[in-house]
Amino acid sequence: MEKKIKVGMFGLGTVGMGVAELFQSEKNKVKEMTAVEAELVKVYVRNVSVKQDSADKYHLSLVTTPEDIINDPDIQIVIEVIGGIETAKMLVESSLNTGKHVITANKDLMAQYGDELTQLAEHNGVSLFYEASVAGGIPILRTVANSFSAEKINSIYGIVNGTTNFMLNKMSEENKTYAEVLKEAQTLGFAEQNPKNDVEGIDAAFKMAILTKFAYGMTIPMTDIQRQGITDVTPEDIQSAQGLGYVLKLIGSAKKMTTGIYVDVAPVMVPHDHPLANVKGAMNAVFINSTGIGESMFYGPGAGSLPTAASILSDVATVIRNIKINEAGLAFNTYATELKIAAADDVSDKYYFSMTVPDTAGVFKELADLMAKNGISFKQIQQKPISHCKAQVILTTHDITMTQRDTILAVFKSTPSIELQSVYKVL
Repeated sequence: MEKKIKVGMFGLGTVGMGVAELFQSEKNKVKEMTAVEAELVKVYVRNVSVKQDSADKYHLSLVTTPEDIINDPDIQIVIEVIGGIETAKMLVESSLNTGKHVITANKDLMAQYGDELTQLAEHNGVSLFYEASVAGGIPILRTVANSFSAEKINSIYGIVNGTTNFMLNKMSEENKTYAEVLKEAQTLGFAEQNPKNDVEGIDAAFKMAILTKFAYGMTIPMTDIQRQGITDVTPEDIQSAQGLGYVLKLIGSAKKMTTGIYVDVAPVMVPHDHPLANVKGAMNAVFINSTGIGESMFYGPGAGSLPTAASILSDVATVIRNIKINEAGLAFNTYATELKIAAADDVSDKYYFSMTVPDTAGVFKELADLMAKNGISFKQIQQKPISHCKAQVILTTHDITMTQRDTILAVFKSTPSIELQSVYKVL
């Protein structure tokens, strides 16, 4: 067994710098845990002059061609933190094909090509680990794969995008508009200049695809994940939620029904007394409902240099331990079953509807008749005048199926006296 494991890395951005820092500060801990010293020996960057000061700080050797790492026979483990999909996929594939173990934090890559890359790793007898791809510093993937391996997960859901949680929290606590909190998030570095992946729920959907694979063994295409972002959330929605005892959160959810799984990402009305309601700022939290443990929540930073790097370094230590016991090709997740998407009649949730109606007698009766005709019952209902002839009606339902939801939405939209404003799921 080698006394030193050499590691290469693609990328030296925010996360890469965190990895370099932890490799230096925690190298003794890794050695104590594995009885092997791990050394970060080469880092691929596009521009050496820009990164040279950082490289000098952490005693790193920079290279400008990835082949200097891929074809180096002394490097056994590579870390991919370059981001994106096309280049990252090429680097991961090439590394796996040369017999190197790969660790990545790339959720976009693993959500879309995880099965393909896992098979390639298995074919080459090497490991592919990606704990940092979901919820940053929370070790949720390994927890699901190991601690929940012997029991049924009924549902797994939570806040898996820190940017949108920061924004919705600001809208709630400071009564700001979506545009105002987006600008603040961009200024503080929480949101990209092009925030589409975050605010439209794409980032969260990638993470839910990976969590679904671990929780249910099913590879779900992005097209089968129902997705709604936060771009249409208004201060009025936030205030209405608060008035009813809820907080609006962007929630990613996967649950097992009789006919299959249902996965979605959407703004959800979360009760004030639910643990997820108190997840503030850019933090993440994942809530699991299972047959044995019952309800459990995992909370921590969902992104950032050091939290993500900590998950990466944990993967490095795991690979080293596996090398030491000649089990280096063990898969990160071995759970695999046939994909089955739940039927619309098998998926039930509570819902919130906000609408504008004429402020006249008989409106409540009309709404009640429309709902009753479709087998839907009220849980809460409020009305408040907004002009001399118009009123806002807010209502929440008991559990209804997706079929019932879609039917009543069509009815509301086709009723001249009803102007539908917002629809949200209620936890």
